[in-house]
Amino acid sequence: MTTLHLSKERRTVAGIISSVETLEGEGILVRRPFPKSTFSDFDPFLLLDELGPVEVAPGQAKGAPNHPHRGFETVTYLLKGRLEHKDSLGHTGTLNPGDVQWMTAGSGIVHSEMPEREFARTGGRLHALQLWVNLPQRSKLIPPRYQEISAERIPTVQSDDGLVTVKIIAGSAFGVSAAIETQTPIMYLHLILQPGATVVQPVPRDYNAFAYVLEGEGAFGADSERGEDGKMVLFAQDGEEVAIANSSAEVPLEVLLIGGVPLNEPVVRYGPFVMNTEAEIETAFADYRNGRMGTINV
Repeated sequence: MTTLHLSKERRTVAGIISSVETLEGEGILVRRPFPKSTFSDFDPFLLLDELGPVEVAPGQAKGAPNHPHRGFETVTYLLKGRLEHKDSLGHTGTLNPGDVQWMTAGSGIVHSEMPEREFARTGGRLHALQLWVNLPQRSKLIPPRYQEISAERIPTVQSDDGLVTVKIIAGSAFGVSAAIETQTPIMYLHLILQPGATVVQPVPRDYNAFAYVLEGEGAFGADSERGEDGKMVLFAQDGEEVAIANSSAEVPLEVLLIGGVPLNEPVVRYGPFVMNTEAEIETAFADYRNGRMGTINV
Protein backbone atom coordinates (compact mmCIF):
# COMPACT_ATOMS: atom_id res chain seq x y z
CA MET A 1 0.00 0.00 0.00
CA THR A 2 1.13 3.54 -0.73
CA THR A 3 0.18 6.04 1.97
CA LEU A 4 0.58 9.72 1.22
CA HIS A 5 0.02 10.73 4.81
CA LEU A 6 -1.22 8.90 7.89
CA SER A 7 -4.51 10.36 8.97
CA LYS A 8 -7.48 9.00 10.94
CA GLU A 9 -10.74 7.65 9.52
CA ARG A 10 -11.25 6.66 5.91
CA ARG A 11 -14.29 8.03 4.16
CA THR A 12 -17.02 5.83 2.79
CA VAL A 13 -18.64 6.29 -0.61
CA ALA A 14 -21.88 8.29 -0.68
CA GLY A 15 -22.80 7.43 -4.27
CA ILE A 16 -21.71 6.54 -7.79
CA ILE A 17 -22.82 8.97 -10.52
CA SER A 18 -22.94 8.03 -14.21
CA SER A 19 -22.02 10.58 -16.86
CA VAL A 20 -24.42 11.73 -19.55
CA GLU A 21 -23.41 12.76 -23.07
CA THR A 22 -24.18 16.30 -24.20
CA LEU A 23 -23.18 18.69 -26.97
CA GLU A 24 -21.38 21.93 -26.20
CA GLY A 25 -19.96 24.82 -28.23
CA GLU A 26 -20.01 24.08 -31.96
CA GLY A 27 -21.18 20.54 -31.28
CA ILE A 28 -18.46 19.09 -29.07
CA LEU A 29 -19.54 15.77 -27.59
CA VAL A 30 -18.69 15.65 -23.88
CA ARG A 31 -19.31 13.31 -20.98
CA ARG A 32 -20.76 15.16 -17.98
CA PRO A 33 -21.43 13.68 -14.53
CA PHE A 34 -22.84 17.03 -13.37
CA PRO A 35 -24.80 19.24 -13.66
CA LYS A 36 -27.76 17.24 -14.87
CA SER A 37 -31.38 16.83 -13.85
CA THR A 38 -30.59 14.38 -11.07
CA PHE A 39 -27.41 16.02 -9.77
CA SER A 40 -27.17 19.80 -10.16
CA ASP A 41 -23.85 20.69 -8.52
CA PHE A 42 -21.41 19.68 -5.81
CA ASP A 43 -20.52 22.76 -3.76
CA PRO A 44 -18.15 24.49 -4.55
CA PHE A 45 -18.01 22.78 -7.96
CA LEU A 46 -20.52 23.65 -10.67
CA LEU A 47 -19.64 21.47 -13.64
CA LEU A 48 -17.28 18.78 -14.84
CA ASP A 49 -16.94 18.00 -18.55
CA GLU A 50 -14.76 15.37 -20.18
CA LEU A 51 -14.10 15.94 -23.88
CA GLY A 52 -12.97 12.73 -25.51
CA PRO A 53 -10.77 10.92 -25.79
CA VAL A 54 -11.71 11.15 -29.46
CA GLU A 55 -9.89 10.90 -32.77
CA VAL A 56 -10.57 14.08 -34.75
CA ALA A 57 -10.45 13.85 -38.54
CA PRO A 58 -8.54 16.54 -40.49
CA GLY A 59 -10.62 19.70 -40.69
CA GLN A 60 -13.29 18.35 -38.33
CA ALA A 61 -12.14 19.70 -34.96
CA LYS A 62 -14.72 21.81 -33.13
CA GLY A 63 -14.44 24.35 -30.35
CA ALA A 64 -16.32 26.86 -28.23
CA PRO A 65 -16.24 30.28 -29.92
CA ASN A 66 -16.97 33.60 -28.24
CA HIS A 67 -18.93 33.07 -25.02
CA PRO A 68 -19.11 35.08 -21.76
CA HIS A 69 -18.32 34.11 -18.17
CA ARG A 70 -18.97 35.87 -14.86
CA GLY A 71 -18.81 34.82 -11.21
CA PHE A 72 -16.78 31.60 -11.32
CA GLU A 73 -13.54 29.95 -12.46
CA THR A 74 -12.91 27.51 -15.31
CA VAL A 75 -10.11 24.98 -15.07
CA THR A 76 -9.10 23.48 -18.41
CA TYR A 77 -6.77 20.48 -18.25
CA LEU A 78 -5.61 19.34 -21.67
CA LEU A 79 -4.43 15.74 -21.91
CA LYS A 80 -4.18 15.35 -25.70
CA GLY A 81 -4.39 17.76 -28.65
CA ARG A 82 -3.82 21.51 -28.82
CA LEU A 83 -6.20 24.40 -28.11
CA GLU A 84 -6.02 28.12 -28.78
CA HIS A 85 -7.77 30.65 -26.60
CA LYS A 86 -8.34 34.39 -26.66
CA ASP A 87 -10.51 36.81 -24.76
CA SER A 88 -11.97 40.31 -24.67
CA LEU A 89 -9.01 41.59 -22.63
CA GLY A 90 -6.60 40.79 -25.45
CA HIS A 91 -5.19 37.64 -23.87
CA THR A 92 -4.18 34.87 -26.29
CA GLY A 93 -2.35 31.61 -25.92
CA THR A 94 -2.05 27.93 -26.77
CA LEU A 95 -2.60 24.92 -24.53
CA ASN A 96 -0.46 21.88 -25.26
CA PRO A 97 -0.78 18.35 -23.84
CA GLY A 98 -0.49 18.36 -20.05
CA ASP A 99 -1.07 22.12 -19.69
CA VAL A 100 -3.59 23.65 -17.28
CA GLN A 101 -5.40 26.96 -17.63
CA TRP A 102 -7.06 28.20 -14.43
CA MET A 103 -9.16 31.17 -15.53
CA THR A 104 -10.86 33.35 -12.94
CA ALA A 105 -13.68 35.04 -14.84
CA GLY A 106 -14.64 37.26 -11.90
CA SER A 107 -16.38 40.43 -13.04
CA GLY A 108 -16.77 39.16 -16.58
CA ILE A 109 -14.95 38.20 -19.73
CA VAL A 110 -15.73 36.98 -23.23
CA HIS A 111 -13.68 33.89 -24.02
CA SER A 112 -12.98 31.69 -27.04
CA GLU A 113 -11.59 28.14 -26.93
CA MET A 114 -10.82 26.65 -30.33
CA PRO A 115 -8.62 23.92 -31.78
CA GLU A 116 -5.12 25.15 -32.56
CA ARG A 117 -4.83 25.88 -36.28
CA GLU A 118 -2.35 23.15 -37.22
CA PHE A 119 -4.14 20.58 -35.04
CA ALA A 120 -7.43 21.51 -36.72
CA ARG A 121 -5.81 21.03 -40.13
CA THR A 122 -4.20 17.66 -39.45
CA GLY A 123 -6.55 16.21 -36.86
CA GLY A 124 -5.46 13.84 -34.11
CA ARG A 125 -6.38 12.66 -30.65
CA LEU A 126 -8.20 15.16 -28.40
CA HIS A 127 -8.84 14.70 -24.69
CA ALA A 128 -9.55 17.47 -22.19
CA LEU A 129 -11.27 18.13 -18.87
CA GLN A 130 -13.02 21.31 -17.80
CA LEU A 131 -14.03 21.98 -14.21
CA TRP A 132 -16.09 24.98 -13.10
CA VAL A 133 -15.35 26.24 -9.60
CA ASN A 134 -17.73 28.65 -7.90
CA LEU A 135 -16.39 31.91 -6.50
CA PRO A 136 -17.41 33.06 -3.02
CA GLN A 137 -19.73 36.06 -2.90
CA ARG A 138 -16.93 38.36 -1.76
CA SER A 139 -14.93 37.46 -4.89
CA LYS A 140 -17.65 37.28 -7.54
CA LEU A 141 -16.61 40.54 -9.21
CA ILE A 142 -12.84 40.49 -8.77
CA PRO A 143 -10.81 41.32 -11.91
CA PRO A 144 -10.35 38.43 -14.34
CA ARG A 145 -7.11 36.49 -13.97
CA TYR A 146 -5.27 33.69 -15.74
CA GLN A 147 -2.93 31.12 -14.26
CA GLU A 148 -1.49 29.16 -17.15
CA ILE A 149 0.71 26.32 -16.01
CA SER A 150 2.68 24.35 -18.58
CA ALA A 151 2.97 20.60 -18.17
CA GLU A 152 6.59 21.04 -17.06
CA ARG A 153 5.55 23.29 -14.19
CA ILE A 154 2.88 20.98 -12.76
CA PRO A 155 4.45 19.12 -9.83
CA THR A 156 4.54 15.38 -10.50
CA VAL A 157 5.52 12.98 -7.73
CA GLN A 158 5.75 9.23 -7.31
CA SER A 159 5.34 6.89 -4.40
CA ASP A 160 8.45 5.19 -3.08
CA ASP A 161 7.50 1.93 -4.78
CA GLY A 162 6.85 3.68 -8.10
CA LEU A 163 3.32 2.32 -8.37
CA VAL A 164 1.49 5.64 -7.93
CA THR A 165 2.08 8.86 -9.88
CA VAL A 166 0.33 12.07 -8.85
CA LYS A 167 0.08 15.26 -10.92
CA ILE A 168 -0.73 18.08 -8.49
CA ILE A 169 -2.93 20.66 -10.22
CA ALA A 170 -4.21 22.24 -7.00
CA GLY A 171 -3.62 21.45 -3.34
CA SER A 172 -0.87 19.09 -2.27
CA ALA A 173 0.23 15.44 -2.16
CA PHE A 174 3.36 13.69 -0.90
CA GLY A 175 4.16 16.97 0.88
CA VAL A 176 4.41 18.83 -2.48
CA SER A 177 2.15 21.81 -3.25
CA ALA A 178 0.73 22.97 -6.57
CA ALA A 179 1.83 26.11 -8.38
CA ILE A 180 -1.74 27.39 -8.72
CA GLU A 181 -3.35 29.75 -6.21
CA THR A 182 -7.07 29.27 -5.59
CA GLN A 183 -9.72 31.62 -4.20
CA THR A 184 -10.92 28.96 -1.75
CA PRO A 185 -9.19 25.75 -0.59
CA ILE A 186 -9.23 23.34 -3.55
CA MET A 187 -7.61 19.96 -4.16
CA TYR A 188 -7.24 18.71 -7.74
CA LEU A 189 -5.06 15.64 -8.27
CA HIS A 190 -4.54 13.42 -11.31
CA LEU A 191 -3.59 9.98 -10.02
CA ILE A 192 -2.23 7.08 -12.06
CA LEU A 193 -2.22 3.77 -10.19
CA GLN A 194 -0.43 0.79 -11.63
CA PRO A 195 -2.08 -2.67 -11.33
CA GLY A 196 -2.41 -3.71 -7.70
CA ALA A 197 -1.60 -0.25 -6.30
CA THR A 198 -3.52 1.47 -3.50
CA VAL A 199 -3.25 5.10 -2.48
CA VAL A 200 -4.52 6.81 0.66
CA GLN A 201 -4.85 10.58 0.33
CA PRO A 202 -5.63 12.99 3.17
CA VAL A 203 -8.81 15.01 2.57
CA PRO A 204 -9.87 17.36 5.38
CA ARG A 205 -13.24 16.52 6.91
CA ASP A 206 -14.72 19.89 5.88
CA TYR A 207 -14.04 19.22 2.17
CA ASN A 208 -16.60 17.93 -0.28
CA ALA A 209 -14.68 15.41 -2.40
CA PHE A 210 -15.20 13.19 -5.42
CA ALA A 211 -13.22 11.02 -7.80
CA TYR A 212 -13.77 10.86 -11.54
CA VAL A 213 -12.50 7.79 -13.36
CA LEU A 214 -10.75 8.59 -16.64
CA GLU A 215 -9.63 5.07 -17.44
CA GLY A 216 -9.70 1.67 -15.80
CA GLU A 217 -11.57 0.32 -12.81
CA GLY A 218 -10.98 0.83 -9.11
CA ALA A 219 -12.20 0.27 -5.57
CA PHE A 220 -13.03 3.46 -3.69
CA GLY A 221 -13.47 4.40 -0.05
CA ALA A 222 -13.51 2.40 3.15
CA ASP A 223 -16.27 0.24 1.66
CA SER A 224 -14.34 -0.50 -1.58
CA GLU A 225 -17.15 0.60 -3.90
CA ARG A 226 -16.50 -0.13 -7.57
CA GLY A 227 -15.98 2.77 -9.95
CA GLU A 228 -15.13 2.57 -13.63
CA ASP A 229 -14.44 4.70 -16.70
CA GLY A 230 -16.79 7.72 -16.87
CA LYS A 231 -18.13 7.32 -13.32
CA MET A 232 -18.04 9.93 -10.57
CA VAL A 233 -17.52 8.60 -7.05
CA LEU A 234 -18.87 10.82 -4.26
CA PHE A 235 -17.16 10.51 -0.90
CA ALA A 236 -19.07 11.00 2.34
CA GLN A 237 -17.78 13.54 4.85
CA ASP A 238 -17.19 10.87 7.47
CA GLY A 239 -13.42 10.77 7.60
CA GLU A 240 -10.15 12.56 6.93
CA GLU A 241 -8.70 10.48 4.12
CA VAL A 242 -9.82 8.58 1.03
CA ALA A 243 -8.55 5.27 -0.29
CA ILE A 244 -8.36 4.36 -3.97
CA ALA A 245 -7.18 0.97 -5.26
CA ASN A 246 -6.58 -0.31 -8.77
CA SER A 247 -8.60 -3.49 -8.95
CA SER A 248 -7.16 -4.54 -12.32
CA ALA A 249 -4.22 -6.89 -12.63
CA GLU A 250 -3.36 -5.66 -16.12
CA VAL A 251 -4.06 -1.96 -16.82
CA PRO A 252 -3.41 1.29 -14.93
CA LEU A 253 -6.20 3.23 -13.24
CA GLU A 254 -6.35 6.94 -14.04
CA VAL A 255 -8.55 9.03 -11.80
CA LEU A 256 -9.07 12.65 -10.83
CA LEU A 257 -9.45 13.32 -7.11
CA ILE A 258 -11.11 16.69 -6.57
CA GLY A 259 -12.23 18.38 -3.37
CA GLY A 260 -13.02 21.78 -1.93
CA VAL A 261 -14.58 23.59 1.00
CA PRO A 262 -18.32 24.21 0.42
CA LEU A 263 -19.28 27.89 0.12
CA ASN A 264 -22.80 27.32 1.49
CA GLU A 265 -24.07 30.32 -0.46
CA PRO A 266 -27.05 30.75 -2.81
CA VAL A 267 -26.30 29.75 -6.41
CA VAL A 268 -28.26 31.30 -9.28
CA ARG A 269 -27.21 30.24 -12.79
CA TYR A 270 -28.05 31.47 -16.23
CA GLY A 271 -25.92 29.80 -18.88
CA PRO A 272 -22.34 31.02 -18.31
CA PHE A 273 -23.24 33.39 -15.44
CA VAL A 274 -23.16 32.16 -11.82
CA MET A 275 -24.22 34.67 -9.17
CA ASN A 276 -25.98 34.75 -5.80
CA THR A 277 -29.24 36.48 -6.78
CA GLU A 278 -31.57 36.77 -9.78
CA ALA A 279 -30.91 40.53 -9.87
CA GLU A 280 -27.18 39.91 -10.26
CA ILE A 281 -27.87 37.51 -13.12
CA GLU A 282 -30.00 40.14 -14.86
CA THR A 283 -27.18 42.67 -14.45
CA ALA A 284 -24.64 40.20 -15.86
CA PHE A 285 -26.81 39.50 -18.90
CA ALA A 286 -27.38 43.23 -19.50
CA ASP A 287 -23.65 43.95 -19.18
CA TYR A 288 -22.84 41.28 -21.75
CA ARG A 289 -25.61 42.31 -24.14
CA ASN A 290 -24.51 45.96 -23.96
CA GLY A 291 -20.86 45.16 -24.62
CA ARG A 292 -19.57 45.96 -21.13
CA MET A 293 -17.66 42.67 -21.02
CA GLY A 294 -15.87 43.64 -24.22
CA THR A 295 -15.44 41.81 -27.49
CA ILE A 296 -12.76 39.59 -28.94
CA ASN A 297 -10.66 41.12 -31.68
CA VAL A 298 -10.40 38.81 -34.68
